[in-house]
This record gives sequence, C-alpha cells and structure tokens, in this order.
Amino acid sequence: MLTEQQLSAALDTALETARRGHRGANPLVGACVLDASGSLITTGFHAGAGNPHAEIEALRRLGRISRQRASELTMVVTLEPCNHTGRTGPCSHAIAQAGIGRVHYAMADPTAAASGGADYLRQAGVEVSQAQAGTALQELNHRWLRAKKQSRPFITVKTAQSLDGRVNAPDGSSQWITSAESRVHAHGLRSRVDAIVVGTNTVVHDNPRLNARTKDGAALPKQPHRLVMGLRELPTGLALEFDEHFEQVRTRDVHELVRRAAELGYGHLLIEGGSTIASAFISADLADEIYCYQAPLIIGAGDSSVNIAGTQTLGDARQYRLDAYSTETLGRLGPDVMMHLEPLPQP
Repeated sequence: MLTEQQLSAALDTALETARRGHRGANPLVGACVLDASGSLITTGFHAGAGNPHAEIEALRRLGRISRQRASELTMVVTLEPCNHTGRTGPCSHAIAQAGIGRVHYAMADPTAAASGGADYLRQAGVEVSQAQAGTALQELNHRWLRAKKQSRPFITVKTAQSLDGRVNAPDGSSQWITSAESRVHAHGLRSRVDAIVVGTNTVVHDNPRLNARTKDGAALPKQPHRLVMGLRELPTGLALEFDEHFEQVRTRDVHELVRRAAELGYGHLLIEGGSTIASAFISADLADEIYCYQAPLIIGAGDSSVNIAGTQTLGDARQYRLDAYSTETLGRLGPDVMMHLEPLPQP
C-alpha cells in the first residue's frame, strides 16, 4: 500500500508531465505508473486533441505485462480518467482491461460526457482514490474549466507586433513585422486548433489563405476551418475559400461568433485578427491564452495590437502572466520573442 507522501510525490510528477502537452479543446493531463514500492515506472501526457490521452500513453509505454504484475501497479493521474468515446476510446475501460490495481486521481472530470470514469473503475474491481487537489492542480486547467462551464470553445488569441505594440505601418503594410521563425511557430499553432477567426477587414485587405504550412510552404496534415466575422460583403474568389470549411458569421458580437462556433462543434478557436477582433475577445474576457510574437523594431505609428474602450486608469488594466504550466512560456524565435500568456486565475 503506497503512502500519502508517495502518492503526493507522484501527483507532482504527473503535474510536471502534463506541461508537455498543448492547451486547447482538451485539458492538460499527466499520468504516471508506480510499482508496489512506489518507484516510478513510466509517465504519459496528452499532447493535444486527437492524440492518445495521458493514461493511454502511460499504458503504451508500460508495454505488455502480466495481469498479476499489473494488479500490483498504481496509476496516478491529474484528472479523473474519462468514461466516453470521442476521437479516442474511454481511458477508464483501457485501465481496467490492462489490469491496473489502483488509480489515484486529483480532480473529478467536470464534463457530463466524460465523467464517471472513477465509478466505472470501481465497478470493474479497481481500487480508486481521489486526492485533495492543491493550488497548482486547480490552476493547471482553470481557463479550460471556465470554458467548459460556459459551454464554449477554448479560445487562443495570437498577436504579432513591434516593440511599440504596432501591427502595421501607417500605410497598412504589415508583412512582415515578425520573423520567419515566428511564422513557422504560428503555423504550428494553427495546425492544433479547430478554426481560425479573422475579421472582414483582414480578409479584404490581406486575402489570406489561413491554412497551416511548414517552413517550406507545404500544407500540414491537420488544417483549421476558417470563420470570418463581420457584416461587410466579401468579394468572390478569396484565397481562404480553397475548400468547403469556410463560413462568414455576419455579426460584430463576439458572443454570437462563439455560439456559432460551438454549434459547429469547434472545441478550440484561434483569433488571428485584426486588432479590432482580438481586442473584442480580450475585452469580453474570452481570451483563454495569448501568444504574443514581438519583433525588435519600433514603427512609431500605425494600428495598435489591442485597443479597449473604457480603460481610464492603470487599475483598469487586464492582468496576465506567463503560463506557468507550459513548456513554451517564453522563448526566442529568430530575432523575436514569443510570450505564452494566460489570465490570472479568478478567486
């Protein structure tokens, strides 16, 4: 029987492992497997939507073992194993089929579709226990939990700006403020989301394709759908109409756009611009994370990356922090600096 100290230490390991994943439609989750003495055997994490869940990855790394040995093992997970079939099968069933003897998890799954894994495991004869989640575990997915509570997609806002926060020059030119390395990283981000959101002004002026590409210009295997937000009539023959996964949502209300995205089944949105659209999502507290690519140049004039009406004093400022649970919190991309930010947890 493992001690509380051993289980707590294993949860710390699972928490650290969870950081290797990507935020989005699914929560960050980490898992680890311990032997009867409490020694760590293997770990697993969820790399993002469509990839194996943390528990499945840990089982895969464990390899084929006898049920007798499996019954002596304990799996420790940051989130209750899921009990539903989505892009992957239910983790609770896989754990029971593998013969794992005990599961210890931190947080109960709050979603109606995926919850119930702990009960299933108990009915299958697996010993199940739940930890009292500490602050770090509660904060790990605080914005994902908020998005689920609001029945909406997880929302990422991307900005590419100069040192003085400009997204273009006075003549409207903006290609390219940031480096090729930043653009490659941003295309990787595109490939992880379900849909990209831009405004009609961006479409008319830039005519972007809005697909996800490699540094050589080849299309990545996973491509985002494309949503254009605004009332302005769009010209025909746009570059982003290269397949049927495109829609104009005729509204200036971000909440209406989010509702439509939820209707379409999108679990992760990327807000690419322009600055009016990005500002609207930030103002409505719908930015669950921000990727800010900052180039080492000063333009001196032009449009700001964010403009929010109603801010009068410093106390009105919206506060963010470097994502403490991300492996790409702050980094250099060629000459640029990339910051991965999240809102402060609400009390």
